[in-house]
Amino acid sequence: MEYYSSHISKLIEQLSRLPGIGAKSAQRLAFHIVNMPAEQVEQLAGAITSAKANVRYCKECFTLTDQELCPICANPKRNHRQIMVVENTRDLAAYEKTGKYEGVYHVLHGAISPMLGIGPNDIRLKELMQRLQGEVDEVIIATNSSLEGETTAMYISKLIKPTGIRVTRIASGVPVGGDLEYIDEVTLLRALEGRVDL
Repeated sequence: MEYYSSHISKLIEQLSRLPGIGAKSAQRLAFHIVNMPAEQVEQLAGAITSAKANVRYCKECFTLTDQELCPICANPKRNHRQIMVVENTRDLAAYEKTGKYEGVYHVLHGAISPMLGIGPNDIRLKELMQRLQGEVDEVIIATNSSLEGETTAMYISKLIKPTGIRVTRIASGVPVGGDLEYIDEVTLLRALEGRVDL
């Protein structure tokens, strides 16, 4: 049974297609949009259309940008000899928020997952290997600690090691505020192996 007009139902349906937006969130967003001033709705619609039309991949690191090179790759103050490999643009943003990493990135847009039929050719590995033809001292592998992330990290490591370029993996371990008794064995082992001097 239809509760709303076809326009509202269509808006709710479109919003619910977004990741992480369920039926109730879509309904709440739809009502919010309908109650917004027309000018704000036009700005929202314009921003969505403009982003879709103008955002593309950085030709160097493959993050999302509206320029040929993203601001990080275009910055001469960044250490272009150190490349951090991440699975997606959200991971890049998370590291940038720390304000401590001064190198550049390479976004894979996925991880190797035989279960999902995603192989090495389905992510941006070929482009990474092309970047390594230049002056690179270190590749930091910062894929997730999932099975897919670990598989991808091992694969990349085996590809790069013969080139003589240093390959490192981010340490993973106990989250701040986490109780040791609730943390899995693999995470605890990683925390132990990634220990540093105090």
